[in-house]
Order: sequence, then C-alpha cells, then structure tokens
Amino acid sequence: MIRLLLLLVAISGVGSTAFQPLFGDEPVTAKPAIAIPEKLVVLTFDDSAKSHFTIVRPLLKEHGFGATFFITEGFDFRDNKKDYMTWEEIRTLHDDGFEIGNHTRDHLGITDKTVDKLDEQLAGIEEQCRAHGIPAPVTFAWPGNAMTPAAFPVLRKHGILFARRGGSPEYPYDEGRGFALERGKDHPLMVPSAGDARPKWTLPDFIRAAEQAREGRIAVLQFHGVPDTAHDWVSSSQQNFEAYMKYLKLEGYTVIALRDLKKYIDPAIDPADPNAIIEARKAGLNE
Repeated sequence: MIRLLLLLVAISGVGSTAFQPLFGDEPVTAKPAIAIPEKLVVLTFDDSAKSHFTIVRPLLKEHGFGATFFITEGFDFRDNKKDYMTWEEIRTLHDDGFEIGNHTRDHLGITDKTVDKLDEQLAGIEEQCRAHGIPAPVTFAWPGNAMTPAAFPVLRKHGILFARRGGSPEYPYDEGRGFALERGKDHPLMVPSAGDARPKWTLPDFIRAAEQAREGRIAVLQFHGVPDTAHDWVSSSQQNFEAYMKYLKLEGYTVIALRDLKKYIDPAIDPADPNAIIEARKAGLNE
C-alpha cells in the first residue's frame, strides 16, 4: 500500500522522452520465439475517438510508447468530427509511427450470422487507408468483442496477423477485466485483453491489468476515448490516463503496438484448440 501511495505521488513529476517508434513502417523481420521480456505491454485504442489525436497522441509521443489505433467509420464517424477523428488525423498517427488497425467499416459485431459481411467490412477500411497513404492494416479488433472462429479464413485472406478481443468470455464484459496473452496457448486471432479500461477504473485497476505482463505473458490493454465523448460507458478521464502512462514509464514497461507481437509470436502457428486456454481460465476462476 505504501508503494502504491508513493507511485501516486511520483507520477506527477515524471520527465518526458523523445518519441522513437519501435518499428515505424518497417516490417518486423526478427524470428519469433525469442524470449518475451518482463513488463511487455501492448496499447490499443478503439473506435476512432477524437481524443486519440488531441490527448492520447501527444502523451504517447512524450513517453516514447507505441500503440495501435483501431479505426472504424461506424456510429456517426462520417459527419461528427467533434467526437471522431478525420482521416487526415488518422494519417498523422500513421506518420508518427503508430499502427492503424482495422475495426470494420461499420463497427459490425462479427458472429456466425454476420461473418458473410466481414469481407466488405474489412475492405472498406483498407480502401480508406489506401486513399490516405496508409498501409493495409495487419491487425484487427473484434467490434463489441463479438467473435467467431468462422471469421478466421476471411481475416487471414486480408493479411490480418493478430486480432484482439476483450476480456470475455473469461470475465463478464462489464467488469473490464481479463487475462494476459500466453504464447502458444492463445490463438493469434483471439488475443485477449488483460484489461479494458472503464470510467470507474483507478490506478490500482490499471496496475492489476498491467502487472500480468510477467513470466512470459504479455498484457494487451484496451482503451476507447480519453475521454470518449460519444460513448461514456467506456470512457477514461484524461487525468487517469496520464497516471496510467506515467506508471508504465516509472516502472520500466516496454510499450508496443499489436503488430509488433510478430517479434515474439509466430502468427501462423495456431493452438490445436483455441478454446482450451479460455476454458482452463474459466475453470480456474470457479475453483
């Protein structure tokens, strides 16, 4: 408890560092299966929120962190530029060295009933990326955290290497809790979120998620807007987010984009049963 209080005091005085993208536009060529370092975190941001550009971007650049921004034109993205980024701002994120990922054109939940629409949903974002000088995305976030293995062939057809889900079905969606990624056990197209930030989160909630990044596990963290002015139920305050990022900096975490997992995990190797690790975790929670 004393250590936590000291951290809360210290985070207000952390200095800044120059932003140096880990990989930029260069493909990751290192062979996977190298040792996964302690304190390896992946930052992800969903739904094209305006605050990703105005608040998140400068803060990540200050700390030298990588991140993935999952872009959708769903909701009222096309007409509402108060709550959502423009494509020019998204292009600037790319130019800064951040990753632009695919979150479907219409924020469509992908289930067995809608998987036949996934091809055109992915293509819609790819076309906009191409039009704005952004490479075709190689990562994907399941909208609404709905998912189905029936989508795997379509995702692979579109060159998707990793797909991030939420903390469910291990934990209920509304808790925002989850498990860290385990190499060889989690399917590359079902990467779990170790934490999905919520309005009621405080620093201990964030630490609980981030500290799972140990013993070969990778903590993939999911955010929406900071704040999310269109979806207040998944919003994070600027003050809290600043504290979270300063904690990662103080504690010496390595912070990367989802695409950068290719350095540590071969996306072509799937577990024999992608649901086995999920069921094992659920069983452990019930013991």
